[in-house]
Amino acid sequence: MQLVRGIHNIELKTQFSRQGCVLTIGNFDGVHLGHGRVINALVAKAKARGVPSAVMVFEPQPQELFSPNTAPARLTRLRDKYVLLKRLGVDYLICVNFNRKFSNLSATEFVEHLLVNKLNIKHLIIGDDFHFGKNRKGDFSMLLAAGKRFNFTVSDTASFKLENCRISSTEIRKALVEGNLADAEKMLGRPYAIIGRVFHGDKRGRELGFPTANILLKRRVSPVSGVYVVKVHTQYGAFDGVANIGQRPTILGVRQQLEVHIFDFEQIIYGQIIEVELLYKLREEIRFASLTELTAQIAIDCNNARKVISDINLKN
Repeated sequence: MQLVRGIHNIELKTQFSRQGCVLTIGNFDGVHLGHGRVINALVAKAKARGVPSAVMVFEPQPQELFSPNTAPARLTRLRDKYVLLKRLGVDYLICVNFNRKFSNLSATEFVEHLLVNKLNIKHLIIGDDFHFGKNRKGDFSMLLAAGKRFNFTVSDTASFKLENCRISSTEIRKALVEGNLADAEKMLGRPYAIIGRVFHGDKRGRELGFPTANILLKRRVSPVSGVYVVKVHTQYGAFDGVANIGQRPTILGVRQQLEVHIFDFEQIIYGQIIEVELLYKLREEIRFASLTELTAQIAIDCNNARKVISDINLKN
């Protein structure tokens, strides 16, 4: 899958202008089972027409621009979406920089300049409640009319939704906040995971006898926090571990990050991409009076995590 960052990188000489594409637009936060149905329909429609499939997302998400203080926590960052959409067979992920200038684009300009001239869309899959353009004046009926004018078809995402199943990013976020990982997994179709690049931290875990791989959760507040039993996927294979997600209050941390102690693992993975699946929540993140108390609790967490993993393996 090819990532296209910015409208300016959609060149007229590319595959879009030659063939066109089948497109869908949305946040796709979490890329859950409901999203999966839409993406499967997108890919099938593109293959039937012999053109690329494309997903358009916005960074930041519109609510994060207009209401940054009340915007919900992200389930997935752009990197996560890229990995998940690639697995579903999407050809292009188009990431549009959603800023004040773009938000002031008229609905007509959005359709004619971006969808028609730039992307040469042949079919658009979109929710019937989708609004676009300055003051959100563009809507589903406008897209239907534009399709007749510019020779593209439009279908509603509702026709691909799972029947008798309430799945939404909001419900998944709620389940994660409440520690209901099993419910979140059912809606996602997979364990909730965080994907990111391992960066050099302050090596505090190593000093305490529990070295960690760290992922910085920048540009969002994670919907989860606390200490979790995890499965870590690396280029060396999958390993069990225990992770802390939060701000490390005992050492006065201020950045939101994920720290994972991987069991029986000695490889150096700085700079590498890992995927951390959350399997079970052990406890909330708390502040300890001293590093000695923190170290003792980490040892307890590791023992408890191994017991949980043993129970999981027995059930499987």
